[in-house]
This record gives sequence, C-alpha cells and structure tokens, in this order.
Amino acid sequence: MSADDRRAKAERIRHLLDTEGDSVQQNTRVFNDGRYESTADLEDYEELKDEARAIKEDAIERLPELLDRVTESVESNGGTVYVADDADDANRYIEEVVDGRNVVKSKSMTTEEIDVNDALEADGAGVWETDLAEFVLQVADEAPSHIVAPAVHKSREEIADLFNEVFEPDEPLETAEELTRFAREYLGERILDAEVGMTGANFVAAETGTLALVTSEGNARKCVQATDTHVAVAGVEKIVPSVEDLQPFVELIGRSGTGQDITSYVSLFTPPGDSPTFGRGGGGGKGSGSDGGSGPDGPGADDDRELESGDDREFHLVLIDNGRMEMREDDDLRETLYCIRCSACANSCANFQHVGGHAFGGETYSGGIATGWEAGVHGQNSAAEFNDLCTGCSRCVNQCPVKIDIPWINTVVRDRINRGSEGEFDFLVEGLTPDEEPGGIDLQKRLFGNFDALARLGSAFAPLSNRIARSGPARSVMERTLGVDGRRDLPTFERESLVDWFADRGSRVGPDEARRTVALYPDAYTNYVRTERGKATVRVLESLGVRVEVPAAGESGRAPLSQGMVATARSNAEAVYEALSPAVAAGHDVVVIEPSDLAMFHREYERLLPEDAYDALKGHSYEVMEYVYGLLENGADVDALSAGDGERVAYHSHCQQRTLDLEPYTLAVLEESGFDVVTSDVECCGMAGSFGYKSEYYELSVDVGETLVDQFSTDDAADRTVVASGTSCLEQLDALLTRRPAHPVRLLDGR
Repeated sequence: MSADDRRAKAERIRHLLDTEGDSVQQNTRVFNDGRYESTADLEDYEELKDEARAIKEDAIERLPELLDRVTESVESNGGTVYVADDADDANRYIEEVVDGRNVVKSKSMTTEEIDVNDALEADGAGVWETDLAEFVLQVADEAPSHIVAPAVHKSREEIADLFNEVFEPDEPLETAEELTRFAREYLGERILDAEVGMTGANFVAAETGTLALVTSEGNARKCVQATDTHVAVAGVEKIVPSVEDLQPFVELIGRSGTGQDITSYVSLFTPPGDSPTFGRGGGGGKGSGSDGGSGPDGPGADDDRELESGDDREFHLVLIDNGRMEMREDDDLRETLYCIRCSACANSCANFQHVGGHAFGGETYSGGIATGWEAGVHGQNSAAEFNDLCTGCSRCVNQCPVKIDIPWINTVVRDRINRGSEGEFDFLVEGLTPDEEPGGIDLQKRLFGNFDALARLGSAFAPLSNRIARSGPARSVMERTLGVDGRRDLPTFERESLVDWFADRGSRVGPDEARRTVALYPDAYTNYVRTERGKATVRVLESLGVRVEVPAAGESGRAPLSQGMVATARSNAEAVYEALSPAVAAGHDVVVIEPSDLAMFHREYERLLPEDAYDALKGHSYEVMEYVYGLLENGADVDALSAGDGERVAYHSHCQQRTLDLEPYTLAVLEESGFDVVTSDVECCGMAGSFGYKSEYYELSVDVGETLVDQFSTDDAADRTVVASGTSCLEQLDALLTRRPAHPVRLLDGR
C-alpha cells in the first residue's frame, strides 16, 4: 500500500468516526450487552450452538442432495424453484417474473448482494423496501452498514431531517413514534398497490419447502400475504433438512443478533399460500393503524377495493449460488456458509463498534464474517478493502452461534491477498527475508510479521538501535515507506534478553526440592522488550517452589499470522514446538506470559502443527496467572508472594485471555494476595499488536482505547495501580494514561 493510499484510508476512517461513529457505537453496544444478558438465561447455550453447528455442517455437506429435495417439495406444493448461477442469472429470472410490476420487499442481504433493486428499476418496475431501516436507506440512497440493523449508523435526528426534507409533511416529524407512523402509513399504501412481494429467507426446510423468516416488524408477512406473486431470494446455504432443524436457530438468532430472547415475528410459510389478495380497484386511504398500513387494522382497512381469491397466487424460490458452491469446496472458506447472518461478530468487535460497516465491510457484507462472504461472492479485491480491520482478537469466536472460526477465515483471505500481490522487483526480495512469503507482500506486513528478527537485531545493537529508531529522520522514513505512525512510541529493546539473563543466573530451585518443573516460554516481547515481567515470573514461580527453565524458543507465529503470513507462522510454530517438546516429553508444564501466544498454542496451532504435537503442547501449557492460581489451590503458600495490603488495582484483561476464559484466575490470585481489584468491562484496548502502529489505523486504535481510558479515569479507578495482562494492552494504556501500567505478575514479585 502506498503512502497516498494509507492517507486516504486514514481520512476515510476519520470521517466515519466523526459522522457515524457515535450512532454505531451506541447501537452495537446495546445489541452486544443484550446478547450477554439473553444468552446468560439459556442453560443449554453451548449445547444449542453445538446442535446448530452440526445441522449446518450436515446441510452443507449434503447440499446437492438438499437442493434436489427442496425443488421437489416446492414444485409439489405448486411453486417454482430456480437455482441461479450468479447475480446476472438471478436478476434475469426475477425480471421475467416481475415483468415491470410494482414490488414490495422485506429486508434481504442476498438481494443486496445481487443488486436486484437496480435491475428491476432499470426494467421499469417500482420497488419499495418495507423494512423501516431499509426504507430509510432507500430514501437516503445509502448502503447498509450492518447486516441486521442496516441503518445503525443513523441517529433519530438524522432520519427526521431526511424525512422532512424528502417528504415535506404538513407537520415536521421529530419523535421515533412520529417517524415510524409516517413510514408505516406511507409503506402501507405501497403494499396495497404492489403485485409482487419479495422476501429473503433465514432458512429453507428441504423436506417441506417451508421458509422461515425472522423479523422485527412483521412487514415480511404483509409482503407475502397482500400480493399476487411471492418471490423468495436466498443463498443455497440457507437450506436445512427439515422444519424440526429450525429449533436451535430460532433460540439463537435473536439472542445472538440483537439480544432479544426471540424476535418479534418468526414466520413459517409453505408457499404458495391461498389467503385472499387485494383487488385492483380503489385506492389506499391514509390512517394510523397499529398494524402498519392505511387504517386501524393495517393495509386496506379503509380501502374500497374487494378482496380476491388467492388460489392462483404464484411462488418463486430463487436460490443463489454466486460462488457458494466453490466456497463449499474450499476447506478454509467453507465455514462461511454456516453463517446465519446474526451480526454477533460485528456487534462484539471493537473496531466495528467504532466505524461500522461502511468501513468494516465490502460490496454487501460487513463485520468479521464479511471477509469470507466478500471473498466468496464478490472476490478478494472486495475483501481486501477492509480485511485488515479484523485484528484476530478472537472476541467474535465465542459469540458466533455456529462457532465459526472467523479470525482464521480473515487470516487465510489475508494470506491469499498477500500472495496475489506481485511486485516488479520480487526476485530481489525472495530468499533474502527471514520468512516464507513471496516477494510482493506489503512491506508494512513484512516488517511486523518478522518482529522476532527485528527484536533480535534491535536487542543486539541496543541502546544504539533505540536511539536511531527514535530519531526524526528514521521516524519520517518509517512512516513514509512502512506506514509506522510517528505518533506511536516505538518499543525499547533491552540489551540483555530474558533468555540470556536466565542463562547467566540459572535456576534457584533444585530439582529435588521443586514442587513442579516448568519451561517458561520467552515470547518475543518478554524476551527482548519487557524483560522485567519475565524476570518477575521466574521469581514468583520460584517463590512457590517451582523449578524454572527458560529455553530459547523463538516467536510463536502470532506476529506473522496477524499479517496473513501463514507459511511463516507455520514455520515459527514448528520451531517453537521443537524447542518446547523436550519439556513436554518430560512431563513438565509450559508457562506463558503473553495471552495471545497461549491462544496460539491452544487454538491456531491446531491448524499449524500435526495433531499429536498440538494436543501435547495444548495439554501442558498455561497462562502464568492461571498457573499461579493452580499452585495456590494445590497447597502453595500465598504468603510467599508479595502482599497487596489493600493496594487498589484497576485490571484490564486481554481479549484472547477472555476468549480462553482465563480472566477469573488473575482476579482470584490478586484478591487472595490482598489487592483491592476493580476490572474493566471494556473488551478491547484498541492496540491489537501491530494494528495500533499502522498509520492508516492509528486514530481508530486510539478511539477504541479512549473507551478503556474513560473507565480507568472514573472516581473509583483514577488513583488505582493499572495492570493489564497483554503486551498490546500495556502499550496502549502506557500511551494514553499518565500512570504507567504493569503486568499483574509484577505485583506478586517480592523484589
């Protein structure tokens, strides 16, 4: 990426932070908080997720068979099924069905994907969105910014200004009630006049041809029941075997998306229906009915036209391939097809919460899962526009109701984008860099992906390397050529690494007197930059009777993986396992200080190492505070640790530490040691490894971080010692707070 491209992207993000950020933040956090509350009420939440996942896995595996089955079912019911190869094919068929008639639609991201509105309008049809948010965007001529709440970026005041300007009502519209009533009456008239109703489908049951639609407004029912022709448009991945398979999804989709125990309307249609339709005479009068239309009982209540028989109603199910069958054959993108479009990944993502889908999204889809969808249906170039906004923090993984590994999909697509980048002088680079990547990879990614080599070099020449790196000319060159933002302080490399320090010092607990023997994994930051936390860990473990060894193990692969450098990450993982395997084979535990590296051992190594190696390392590795907790629970003396004596502490847990459910151990150890602890409920610090260093994302990183700073600046937290478990968290807090934060293990160190 050129310097001009970085500046343009930074300007775009800055603009969205200023114009849409507040609304997106307010709304997505309401959804996210609601999801926590609603899912907490489900005793079988994890079981439901497992069941939903199994149903989707089975359905995608059997997709060709289920396509045949749903075609048979719909046709036997009197409907028609058309399987479209791509968007053009789908629109051609739909244009033939609509034949220039008026169309009313309920919300459907798949129709957004194929741009059906534009195609129909170009063919002479009138098209109206009846979902309130989609109607707002249709009037504003804007794209959705969220897959469930498409106008999440707009405030009530902005919508009022829009409606007043476009529709010029007799009395200005102001309140949410007034805006809703106006839209309901306006759209009720369009529903009366329409001959074609178009919907999506959340699920399609192959056995019976039943469509399941999950909505908050009931407008889908009106679009179906009030029109002569029903066209349902859905991706082929929406098919499930039977109606009975819908149960876990109905339980999960509302809770996961908007925090509702169940959405307002769960509609099951086995079309074509035979309910009466509105005749062609008369005209719709205005009213204020609560059921959404032209009178107190909804569309048609004050209308003079007669109802007509619905016996000849048409139904067309248009199933869209548009790259999905290729995704099904792609081992890494296949999981995308399990997505139920709930938006939990977007709502739980700190970056999305601050900029929304107009930055964190492509041609159609937004949020974490959007990379998979955009790469699959629109191509990698669309995904490349926003893919780097996924930092791999893994917060979305536990929130996804079908347990999709969204960070891995983002990483794989990033890797493919990297490998599709060819430079004129690639031949000069390949073979000369300390990684396994092609020559055309962006220099910024190559820099951060090779942090271990950079840190070794920086340490070897410290303190001179630190002085040079911080000089004005060096910072200017780094910003211009590598996109390293000049406003972000660079790490200070230590001359003596942790491994070298320990080699000179040796263990202070003999093998015969040791309670346990551990290998302390020296992650790159602990080894070369924040060596004090590594030394504190050694002393804390020794004070509890543990014999410590510190092997030279190298970087875990987290750095290259974050840049989409999968081959380099795999090479690093293999080297780390080789360094740690003697300890594991001897039955020793591996203690890890940096949570993101432990997450590598417990999650990503499953994809990077042979199964037996992954299982062995995962089964023997622990986060340092988790390990201290285990020692105390098994008889170690807490008095051997530094006493808190009521010291007031404000603690922030790392994203991946929360994903692994490790935060409670740190809290328990600190409290048992006598510290008075408050914890942050802010889920992300915004730094995310290299993300906060990149000039195009610096301001977004700080904007996210300010939320955490605000919490740690309240009356109850302002005078507390700040501690954080993650390297990135410590760097961000160090930059934004006046108090210098520390790793919690340092509070336990008696020295």
